[in-house]
Amino acid sequence: MDDLIKLTNKLQTVVSSVNAHDTLDLPQIVVVGSQSAGKSSVLENLVQRDFLPRGSGIVTRRPLILQLVTLRQPDAHEYGEFLHTQDKKFFDFAEIRQEIVRETSRLAGDNKGISRMPIHLRIYSPRVLTLTLVDLPGLTKIPIGDQPSDIEKQIRTLVMDYISKPNSIILAVTPANMDLVNSDSLKLARQVDPEGKRTIGVLSKLDLMDAGTNALDVLAGRAYPLKLGFIGVVNRSQQDILTNKPMADAVKAENDFFMQHPSYRAIVKQCGTQYLAKQLNQILFHHIKDKLPELRTKLSTLISQTQHELNQYGDPVLTSGTMHRGSLILRLLTKFANDFVAAIDGTSSEMSTKELCGGARIYYIFNHVFGNALLAIPPCANLTNQDIRTAIRNSTGPRPSLFVPEIAFDLLVKPQIKLLETPSLRCVELVYEELMKICHNAGDKELMRYPKLHGKLIEVVAELLRERLGPTSSFVESLIAIERAYINTNHQDFMGAAGAMTSMELTRKKKLSTPKQSRKLSRQPSTGSISSTIMQQQQQLVHKPNGMVNGTSATHDGDDAHHDSFLHYFFGGAGKTDRPALTTPEMSTGMTNGAPVLSVSSMVEAELDKKMEDVSLQSDDPTYPATDREEMETQLIRTLITNYFGIVRKNVQDMVPKAVMHLLVNHSRETVQNRLVTSLYKRELFDELLQEDEAMSLERAKCKQLLDVYKQAFEIINNTM
Repeated sequence: MDDLIKLTNKLQTVVSSVNAHDTLDLPQIVVVGSQSAGKSSVLENLVQRDFLPRGSGIVTRRPLILQLVTLRQPDAHEYGEFLHTQDKKFFDFAEIRQEIVRETSRLAGDNKGISRMPIHLRIYSPRVLTLTLVDLPGLTKIPIGDQPSDIEKQIRTLVMDYISKPNSIILAVTPANMDLVNSDSLKLARQVDPEGKRTIGVLSKLDLMDAGTNALDVLAGRAYPLKLGFIGVVNRSQQDILTNKPMADAVKAENDFFMQHPSYRAIVKQCGTQYLAKQLNQILFHHIKDKLPELRTKLSTLISQTQHELNQYGDPVLTSGTMHRGSLILRLLTKFANDFVAAIDGTSSEMSTKELCGGARIYYIFNHVFGNALLAIPPCANLTNQDIRTAIRNSTGPRPSLFVPEIAFDLLVKPQIKLLETPSLRCVELVYEELMKICHNAGDKELMRYPKLHGKLIEVVAELLRERLGPTSSFVESLIAIERAYINTNHQDFMGAAGAMTSMELTRKKKLSTPKQSRKLSRQPSTGSISSTIMQQQQQLVHKPNGMVNGTSATHDGDDAHHDSFLHYFFGGAGKTDRPALTTPEMSTGMTNGAPVLSVSSMVEAELDKKMEDVSLQSDDPTYPATDREEMETQLIRTLITNYFGIVRKNVQDMVPKAVMHLLVNHSRETVQNRLVTSLYKRELFDELLQEDEAMSLERAKCKQLLDVYKQAFEIINNTM
């Protein structure tokens, strides 16, 4: 029986020494109760020694894992050992109390705060039964003094962490002079053990109940049924503690109380501290025995996992000797390269299930990030109608065009294709960053033993990726430049001018077929034409005062309009003698009857210069109205640009991922191992690269220690079963 409990104690000690409290759920008895419920007194009665700190408020501020070990020699000396003091033995129990106070203050501070780190105390005595108890801080309601404002929540969370473990037996201490329905310990126990299968109740302070009352219904299990039942105890009073009443006298007084009390006399054998110790010992033994198959299965799993973890740390023997070190480095290089390639190919066994990574992330970049970035670029971005009209006018020169000039189309579509370069280069950068991320995540724990080797591996692969980044980016830039170098208007998917006109006509008919009330805008003759300039000048000359033009009388009658029209005057339609600009000076002298003659040619030249300046200014004004033909040509060019831009975008979306895969991804995955071996497999680098990390060495030692304990525990359990 004691061997099983000692095994549990040893497991608990070793697990705590390597900070692996949650790896193995060991059977233990957890003491729970509110402040001043008598928890400390119950524990001291079990040990039959004064060793726990006492005072007002929260005294137990760290979990105390108390392991009681029975000494077979009746005259053996009692002593205690703390895990944090190694092999130091405390024969004076007053020193044990002082050490508990000192160790509590070290982590929990001098105020009334609590700490989750447990204190491990093992007491060897011939007067105790082998047990494992966990004393937790008392439950409280209101913070007092220097206590934190959330002290109740902190303690409740700490208690729940311990009692919620399935292998924990809950020792719920409740004072008998308080109503059972108000018991905090039983309330918490019911939350994690609703059927009461692993809860044992302790009624303390039975001697302080009001006269004429008793707790017989509770002790008999009629008031609050528990499978493990209730046990009544009588602790020392505060006066007994102050006067240092011997424990033997206290136990005798407790027995006398139950034997002399009329209500408890019939159940005296089921009451008292000595009966509680025996029951706890039996309960813990049977609980451990019941949990042995489950514990053995758990240990088998832990042994396998720990052995695998230890193998990942590697064997320190392999780092000695040139031959061993060379083979070790070559194996680590190969493993790193294989992990890098497997992450890209998606065949790694350690792929994340929370986010995309490796090759899947590269696929996402190609098809979602890069694809959406291209689709987000408008085909005619930054191209206004005025820009298109200006390009058309500039491409025709001084000649009027019968058809839409191709030069204007080339001039406008090339800058639009250039817009595809930025997202293409960004795609290359994103893939490069993902490859760098794969590089940093490659490797296992064995490689982490050698931080310098790991750093060199990352450095070599990063250099390889940087070497490939430049050519890949240049090739992608060349793809865009190639598309801009030759505008293939014979492409099978390009609609051409005829197709664009058909599309525009269909769109126009569709709009006309939709009944809408629209306002018809009257279009004025273009103010930039020569004819309009002359027409306006003619009107001004016709309406001059006295109705005189160049000394000739002018009328508004239709018969004289032929002679008075400036169009006829300038472009012909009148006789030579009717056009002073074309007559000889003698003819002019005869016609004017001695009056001064105005030069028509100089007047027209001046008006034309002035009008050309106005036209030049108006052509730069975006509000300047366009003709129907200009609007048609603008829409035609815009349609052609949109169509051709879509063709180029489709080509770029197809070619850029292929170029990135060929020049960057595939080249890196195919040459990474050769590059690593060439750069790092050198004898003069062996000593530097295989310098083991001290922290990793300590982790390996702890892992080996834990593995040895698991194996030993597994062997003992097998022999027991």
